[in-house]
Amino acid sequence: AIGYVGKPSKSIGAGPNGERLIPTEIFVKGDTGPFYESTIEDEGRGGESTVLPFSSYGAMGWARDEYDPNSGSSQFFWLLFDSDLTPAGKNVLDGRYPCFGYVVEGNDFLQDIKEGDTIVSAKVTEGLEYLVRPSN
Repeated sequence: AIGYVGKPSKSIGAGPNGERLIPTEIFVKGDTGPFYESTIEDEGRGGESTVLPFSSYGAMGWARDEYDPNSGSSQFFWLLFDSDLTPAGKNVLDGRYPCFGYVVEGNDFLQDIKEGDTIVSAKVTEGLEYLVRPSN
């Protein structure tokens, strides 16, 4: 996948199980930076385009509770593109959930992933120089 490597721009504390909570971060085309802690609709900007849209099979999104834009942690999802969910010009994910990358090779493995599967390892193939490790 390409996209996010490093720590998020902002953290807002810990969740009920001690996980780090990360607010929703939406970057709209033409803006000089992202906005946080709300959705594109909350900002009154519905219909504007995001920098990284959910526009293809394998788009990676930051998971969070549906009604709490400040509930993201370490979970993400891959979009298994469905034209009913993401119709042209009416994408219901853009601006509600942050898209932070795309699978660029091996899309076929996404067909086999099921809810509850565990990723046992991952490898950064590009952008490792941008990885910021937390200090203890």
